[in-house]
Amino acid sequence: MKKSLVALAVLAASGAAMAQSSVTLFGVVDAGYAVGKGSISNKTTLRNSGYNSSRLGFRGVEDLGGGMKASFWLEAGVNNDDGTGSASSALNQAQTAANVGTQGLTFNRRSTVSLEGAMGELRLGRDYTPQFWSETAFDPFGTNGVGTNIAAFKGGLTGVRASNSIGYLSPSMGGVKVWAQTYLGENASTAAKVGNGNAYRLTFDQGAISLAYAGSKTTTGAGVTNDTSNLAGSYDLGVAKLMAQSNTTKITGAADIKGRVLGALVPMAGGTFRVSQSQTDQAGKVAKQTAVGFVNPLSKRTDLYATYARVGNSGGSAVALNGSATAANQSSTGYEFGIKHAF
Repeated sequence: MKKSLVALAVLAASGAAMAQSSVTLFGVVDAGYAVGKGSISNKTTLRNSGYNSSRLGFRGVEDLGGGMKASFWLEAGVNNDDGTGSASSALNQAQTAANVGTQGLTFNRRSTVSLEGAMGELRLGRDYTPQFWSETAFDPFGTNGVGTNIAAFKGGLTGVRASNSIGYLSPSMGGVKVWAQTYLGENASTAAKVGNGNAYRLTFDQGAISLAYAGSKTTTGAGVTNDTSNLAGSYDLGVAKLMAQSNTTKITGAADIKGRVLGALVPMAGGTFRVSQSQTDQAGKVAKQTAVGFVNPLSKRTDLYATYARVGNSGGSAVALNGSATAANQSSTGYEFGIKHAF
């Protein structure tokens, strides 16, 4: 009888421990037919991530008690159109391997371990950079597909994510949050601190209003830095969510790059219309893009989408869409339609 009671007590304790922790498998598979047209060449592809980035991930959390919890997040980019994995910039520097893109699955999107409590979250590993989070959060197309704003990704190799990062994310204080991050190129003390940098993001969210100011500064060579910052905001009218952002990138020895985005998400016809107008300007080389799209949900996890975009170039700019090529000062168009399934 006593042995039975002990066994029941052990099982009960085990159940309680298991209830305090969890691991989740998640992912997105997104594929679409895409066409790009330019004055020099056109291109047709079956591509991935036209609406949401394709991925495979694992995340888990453990309740440590007293308001503390530990967690991990391992997320890999998946190129489901050809079955390859996505490469990672291990030291925030350019990849030199000849087989980049065929190296197999890597946890390039995020690989972090965290400790979180009432004072905020300490996050270690490869993670998004704060200034990119504003670029994607205030872009109606979420920096995916042909509609992606052309003002994004000017932060170089840490324009989206940084390896070897140490981040602090504060709790909300009256709608205000702070995200501070530093990251390492892990160079010898006698070498240039290539891949080292710092980033930040300050946000305010209150009802329908969302505002953010963010930036990062990364050493990209001996005496060379990439310093990018952005200011963004949105307002939800109910019938439409309006978005706007502006950004500036300063690169040592080069002209400043200035960009802006105006856009909206409009619920209509059972889905969501997406529209945006974005621009980038470097020393008079100007590219202006207009994009329109529609997302039609088939269920909570499956969506059909279609997007059309046109970019006009001036001042010697030659931006082209969907892998096409266009001559300086000539326009380019692109469109895509596809399906996204999340699990």
